[in-house]
Amino acid sequence: MNEWYAVLVDGVEWRCRLRGSLRKPGREATLPVIGDTVTVTPTADGTGIVEAVGERRSVFSRRSAGRKGAWREQILAANVDQVLVVFAAANPEPHLRAVDRYLVIAEASELPAHLVVNKVDLTGEAAAREMFAVYERAGYPVRYASAAGGTGLDGLLAELTCKTTLVAGPSGTGKSSLLNAVVPGLELRTGEVSHALRKGKHTTVVGELHPLPGGGFVADTPGLRELAPWGLEPFDLSECFPEMRPFHDLCQWSGCLHQNEGGCAVRGAVERDAVSAARYDSYLRLLEATLAEEQRELRAGRRRER
Repeated sequence: MNEWYAVLVDGVEWRCRLRGSLRKPGREATLPVIGDTVTVTPTADGTGIVEAVGERRSVFSRRSAGRKGAWREQILAANVDQVLVVFAAANPEPHLRAVDRYLVIAEASELPAHLVVNKVDLTGEAAAREMFAVYERAGYPVRYASAAGGTGLDGLLAELTCKTTLVAGPSGTGKSSLLNAVVPGLELRTGEVSHALRKGKHTTVVGELHPLPGGGFVADTPGLRELAPWGLEPFDLSECFPEMRPFHDLCQWSGCLHQNEGGCAVRGAVERDAVSAARYDSYLRLLEATLAEEQRELRAGRRRER
């Protein structure tokens, strides 16, 4: 592993390599990511060596993509204060279960999440609002914007200033275009959506941290096509759906998974439309996957014990 890292030192960007001890197998979770604070030693050639990674006050991580059984935690950003989840109203078509996964990871990381629906010029704001209204009902701040048209952006820079904000979402949703429209002089490279696949092309290929003129940073991340929570216990999953929380203590049984138990207040709320049926379906799908992974780990543990 010989990657170079860009480290901001007193406002000056240094090119740095990792100390060999940080590159040892099994230490992937402690490798530097965007937002990390690090200790750097200068070298004679004008570059630097990253000696250590500071303690993290927050992380945004996912289960690593790849083969089942070889999954690990992949930390995408550290020390962020909030998450700006960006989806497009169209081109590419939004998949709301993917929105749910981003929001669940933000909730599990105890990070405030804001949703930006970009490209509303392609559908009209009314259609975009109807499509994403479920998130407003759940209590999330939702902004309807068009980076291309410069609409819906008022006040966004103020919401980012003096904070470190992770900007996340699938490829092609216009994350870089949105930041270019909001932050003067940023000039991030932007791309287009593949017309053959109707999916976004990766324009941002590595995570980048950009300072804001009034203080704070935005962390621009590559688009993700595969996203699953990491290390989330089945009994904690419903806590990551804020609209379900008021009903937890009303369930007949403690430890209710809100799946098929009798006397479940969450299921009753879904039947009364106090909780969105679509969001509840996302919860059940994530719960099923989480329970399956828990069982797989238990079986693997038993095999190791033998």
